Amino acid sequence: MTRQEIEALVSELAGTLAGDLGLEVVDVSFVKEHGSYFLRVFIDKEGGVSLDDCQRLSELLSDRLDEIDPIPSSYNLEVSSPGLDRPLRKKSDYVRFAGRAVKLKTYAPIEGRKNWTGVLVGLDGENVRIDVDGREFALPLKMVARANLVPEF
Repeated sequence: MTRQEIEALVSELAGTLAGDLGLEVVDVSFVKEHGSYFLRVFIDKEGGVSLDDCQRLSELLSDRLDEIDPIPSSYNLEVSSPGLDRPLRKKSDYVRFAGRAVKLKTYAPIEGRKNWTGVLVGLDGENVRIDVDGREFALPLKMVARANLVPEF
């Protein structure tokens, strides 16, 4: 299986298990670092995730992956919170986090810039709406390479 196929399969499996626990899968990555493979699953829920949430999903997912054995090599499974700078991946994220400060990077310049920091207004069809210093921009969702919440303290 390719990396993308592994990530898609694990995302589906983890999504089902997480849903049963009242959790949401934010992202899944399968990477090789310093000669070892890491399967990382990032989860969230309203009010944030606890260590118990991570441990429970890790145990359930580990058991399920052992049953179907889709990854031929050994790997380390890590289940954690997406952190304070949570990535925005799904359309629903752009609706859920409207009103929050975000950083966006586009694949190509839009109005002369690729990096955007402002307040997320929301999603309007296929456009992410962001307020930057009192001016609202509509960025095509397909042009957004990366989007993250800006931590608020």
